[in-house]
Order: sequence, then C-alpha cells, then structure tokens
Amino acid sequence: MSIDQLGPFTKEHETFRKALRNFVVKELAPHAKEWEAAANLPRDVFQKMGKLGYLGLRYPKDAGGAGVDYWYTVCFAEELVRSRCSGLNLSLMVHTDMATPVIHRLGTPEQIDEFLKPAIAGEKIAAIGITEPDAGSDLKRLRTTARSDGSDYVINGAKMFTTNATEADFITLALRTGAAEKDALGSTSLMIFPTDTKGFRVEKKIQMIGNNVSGTSALVFDNCRIPKRMLLGRENRGFEYMMKDFQGERLIASINAVARSHQALDDAVRYGRERRAFDQPIGRFQTWRHEFADLYTQLEAARRLTYHACEIFNQGQIPVTEISMAKLFSCDLAVKIMDRCLQFHGGYGYTEEFDIAREWRDTRMMSIGFGTSEIMKELIASRLGLGIDPQGNPPE
Repeated sequence: MSIDQLGPFTKEHETFRKALRNFVVKELAPHAKEWEAAANLPRDVFQKMGKLGYLGLRYPKDAGGAGVDYWYTVCFAEELVRSRCSGLNLSLMVHTDMATPVIHRLGTPEQIDEFLKPAIAGEKIAAIGITEPDAGSDLKRLRTTARSDGSDYVINGAKMFTTNATEADFITLALRTGAAEKDALGSTSLMIFPTDTKGFRVEKKIQMIGNNVSGTSALVFDNCRIPKRMLLGRENRGFEYMMKDFQGERLIASINAVARSHQALDDAVRYGRERRAFDQPIGRFQTWRHEFADLYTQLEAARRLTYHACEIFNQGQIPVTEISMAKLFSCDLAVKIMDRCLQFHGGYGYTEEFDIAREWRDTRMMSIGFGTSEIMKELIASRLGLGIDPQGNPPE
C-alpha cells in the first residue's frame, strides 16, 4: 500500500505531495551517489528548496512560510526519502524542524528578520548545537558557557555531532549561563550564534558510518563574543525551551524512519520477484514470504503509532509519551528492517551497487540520534510512574 493512501491527508496535501515527489525524484535523487562520494551537500539544494517554499511549511506567511498544518510536514519527511540520500534528509530536517522552530517561537522581530526569514528562503543554513563530548543526552552536564560581559556574551566550550556545521550560517546553541552547581537545568540558555564570529571554528568533520553529506562536525568556541540580542527568550530558561523542541525532533525522526523502512521493503519485494534461485524467484521461498509479512505488519503498527502522535502534535499539544513510543518503536524497527533487507539481497546487498548497503549504514543512527532508544524507554517508564524522567520533562 502506498504511503499517500494512508493518514488524514486532504486533496491539498496530495497535490503538495505529488509536486514535492516530482522535485525530489528529478532534482535530488539523481545526485545522491555523487553527493555521497563527495561527502558534501551543495548549498544550492537549500536555495532551490527555499524558493519552492519547502523550508517553511508551518511558519507564518509574514515570516516567508506557508502557514500550513503539520500533515504537510509529514508529507515532506515521507517524500524526502525518495532522494535516496539520508544525509540530505538529516540536513534538511535539522534546518526545518530542529534549529529554527525555537526562533519562530521565541525570536524577536529582529531575530526573525535576520535569521528565520533567510533560513526559510534557503539563503542561510541553520544548525543546532546541543550535544557535547562528555554530555551526550545528559543536559545537566553541558559545559559550554556564555559569560556576561557588558552588552555581550563571551562563549567558551565545545560541541559534538553538530549536523550542518560545515555549511551553517548560524547555530541555535545551548549554553550554560548560570551556576551549574546550584541548578543544573535552570542555568541553561539558548542563543543564536552566527558562525562568522571570531574565535569559532569547525574543529573537524566527523567521519561517521553513514549520513556522510550531513556535514556533522565537532565545534570549538574560543572566547567568542556575541551581542546579548542573540539570546532566545529568557536567560536560564533554555532547558524548558529545549524540552518542547526535542519532541518535534523525535517525531520527525519517527516519520522519516517509517518512510525509509517502507521504501526499503518495497525495494526488497521488487528484487525478490526478479532475482531467481533454485528455479524460482527468491521472494517465493516461505522463509522470506513470512518474514516480509511480519515486517510489513510491524511497519504498519509503527506508522499508526507515529500518525497518532502526529495528530496530537498537530492539535498543538506536546505528547511526550506518544512521541517517545513512536520514536522507540519506529527507529528500532527501521534498523531491523534494513538489516533483514540487506540479508535478503545476499552478496549484492553488501556492495555499493545496491541502495540497501547505504541505507543499512545510514539507518543505524536512528536508534541513537535525537535521544537513544534507552532514553526513550526511560521517558516512557517515567510516565508509568516507574522511574525518574532523565530529561526532566514536565508531567503530562
């Protein structure tokens, strides 16, 4: 069953989906292997998508966005997988759904004009800097600091695994602005950090297993001075702001995981009809027929769980439990599906000739990024009254 036959999509959603699909298949997918080989995503991808209105779907029209509902974002995430370039998907989703939502929500008119509008237009590329070398998912251990000095902040520290960092024009940055020993979570702030600031450098581009075009890098801040007007919202309220945005990150990851899994399974079924062994198509062997029946069934459960969380999110609520469940189930399932699809392709699956080899590598990070599967389990357990929320989310 096609993904565009499912969910609460209107004719307008489907018109948008078809136009986007046409763009992705014709303008992005043909370059996937080229970009992967170069480990670089050209800036003009953002520029082209910005001109077509794809980078600001839910943002208001007065900011240059389309002002549409969350189901357009679902279509966007689902159709991007047709690019066959997961690093591109990651870069765009960081730009649209991770680095810029908080600027829309908290930004001053000046910040919106200087950063959000150019990001929506594809003229500036956004990154988000939260993870640090020694902190991981433990936000209480952030060590990058912003010290007040007159009308400026002076920033020192380091960030790790920052997607889009090699090309970013600005970073939505989490920083320590208060005394950590007094209140670890109440001493964090969010700021917009222009990457042309003196003292900032991309220390190294991280050589990852997959998602090679995403520009994921380690960053260093050495006495970087930025004006206090770059503060987002109120000082020392950053943790509260991040908790809201983390849920959007995890939901978009869940949508992407389901769509990628669906594409991989469909590819494998087609291959199974064509590839023959022992005088019959390999897809007809019972072991694989039953395997695909199980995997498609599990995938449909993941889609419904994810769509349920999307519907609540679309209504303006932040369903931490449902999003955590969707992220846990769909991302773990995606890892499993890619492994089984690679196995189904046999020796060819272990070559660069087939897309499944790259998908297998790229997908492995899904159960790690945006909050590990283990963190998701802790979040869900805390909602059941069986533990302490590791990230301090407020009760639902």
